[in-house]
Amino acid sequence: LVAERAARGAADGDDVLSRLIVSTGQEGDPRVGGRRMRDELITLMLAGHETTASTLGWTFHLADRNPEVWDRLHAEAVEVLGDRLPGYEDLHRLRYTTMVVEEAMRLYPPVWILTRSAQRDDLVGVYHVPAGADVLICPYTLHRHPGFWKDPERFDPERFAPEGAASRPRYAYIPFGAGPRFCVGNSLGMMEAVFVVAMVARELRLTGVPGHRVVAEPMLSLRMRGGLPMTVRQAG
Repeated sequence: LVAERAARGAADGDDVLSRLIVSTGQEGDPRVGGRRMRDELITLMLAGHETTASTLGWTFHLADRNPEVWDRLHAEAVEVLGDRLPGYEDLHRLRYTTMVVEEAMRLYPPVWILTRSAQRDDLVGVYHVPAGADVLICPYTLHRHPGFWKDPERFDPERFAPEGAASRPRYAYIPFGAGPRFCVGNSLGMMEAVFVVAMVARELRLTGVPGHRVVAEPMLSLRMRGGLPMTVRQAG
């Protein structure tokens, strides 16, 4: 794809590939630019595509199981967007849609486990962590910890109303990780998910296929085993 786009003249395009070709072409050493482009594209595909797709699947599944949520998503999208495409300035106005996506990522964080390396010896509770040890942090279990979340198994977007979020410990909710390794694409991922949910809910009603059992499958991201077949109907 990169070679085809470069052959056609990347400077004329206004998409991810064209911008990467132009920006990496400015590197002093073309080999450095080529490696950086490869790394950028791999990051977009693995971290910026699959995780967002998983988030959208779980959001639509949970909204389908809670019809009142779907109704509110539709109403907000119609009110905020009308019949036009969203722009960046609409993001803060799609407040309820954002809350729904955030709650879906609480229950089903796309990155369900994080790995870190201990820089020095430490003691976590009664457990000794030696320097250099691999440490696994599981947002899936953290996000369902009853010490941080009331009725943690229940889907409730109102948890992410401003007053609720302000009262929680900072690291009780880490769908994008935390600290120096915080996901560099968190803003892009949230914008993608919120806008897609709003545009779909404005136009369509998605309902799960009867008899299909939705099972979480912990792969690179927290997928749905066998996908999520849904029936598509016009909204309203």
